[in-house]
Amino acid sequence: MSDLLTLRGLVVELPTPAGWVRPVNEVTLRIAEGEAVGLVGESGSGKTMMALAMMGLLPLGARVKGEARLEEGRDVEKAEEGKEKRRAAIELTKLTESEWRAVRGRDIAMVFQEPMTALNPVMRVGAQIEEAVRAHEAELSKEEVRRRMIESLKRAAVPEPATRAEQFPHQLSGGLRQRAMIAMALAGGPRLLIADEPTTALDVTVQKQILDLLDRLRRELRLGLLFITHDLGVVAQVADRIAVMYTGRIVEEGPVGDVLRAPRHPYTQGLLAASPTLERGKLAPIPGTVPQLTALPPGCAFEPRCGVRVDECVKRVPEMRNAGAEHGARCVLV
Repeated sequence: MSDLLTLRGLVVELPTPAGWVRPVNEVTLRIAEGEAVGLVGESGSGKTMMALAMMGLLPLGARVKGEARLEEGRDVEKAEEGKEKRRAAIELTKLTESEWRAVRGRDIAMVFQEPMTALNPVMRVGAQIEEAVRAHEAELSKEEVRRRMIESLKRAAVPEPATRAEQFPHQLSGGLRQRAMIAMALAGGPRLLIADEPTTALDVTVQKQILDLLDRLRRELRLGLLFITHDLGVVAQVADRIAVMYTGRIVEEGPVGDVLRAPRHPYTQGLLAASPTLERGKLAPIPGTVPQLTALPPGCAFEPRCGVRVDECVKRVPEMRNAGAEHGARCVLV
């Protein structure tokens, strides 16, 4: 598979009263066309901030360094119509706001964590999806925009799409609201889809339906998928590769089976030990708390909470080390 998104040394800095902090710190990651990458970590580890950097939606005053390159790729909508067309490569860190408006939703789209706050409560669902279509293809007729909106709802497996399009968000169940968000994200024909904890607050059966839907859409449309979650059980169902994030850095990355079966970083091991399973009756929580970004340790950020730390851990930030085929971990014990 050819790479779709390449991050190299991506840094996001935010101003605070205590000085500049880095919620995203020298992140290097790749996502191939048609590949699903799971991004895992505790709350506050920098997962959502990284996604917002890739969408050009960072808070006012944020600074971005490094490289975030969206590679050349095919146009999904044109390809479906039988007219193959290529989209040029884009360096995301250098875009102006006007340039971002052409990319956001068209090349990269995002399904936000809470659909009830992401959807406009006083607009009908169909009108919000039509707005996403018009934003990038203003020349389309009213009939064509409506057709595209209905097609997006069908693609997201929304039952009775014409009826649901006339309803307001509060009239839909949580699962249908999330499907409407997915339909809106797909309306512009993106190449890369970011799903930020899309199954949060949904019951288990609906979670499975949403995961199956995202997996099917990824395969059918050859989408790159970045799936953000804190649930290792969920990421095992949907991802090809997994990246574990802690205090803004990727601390372990590799094929999902390798990382979950034989984790090499103590943080990943701690996350797995703290996850409930049918075989293990007692959970083992990770001691301590995630350090503040304004007071990170001089060496490995996980060192104060690590049960296998050695003297070298406090001296410097570890480099990513080879832990197997396409498997790496940022730990001196690897």
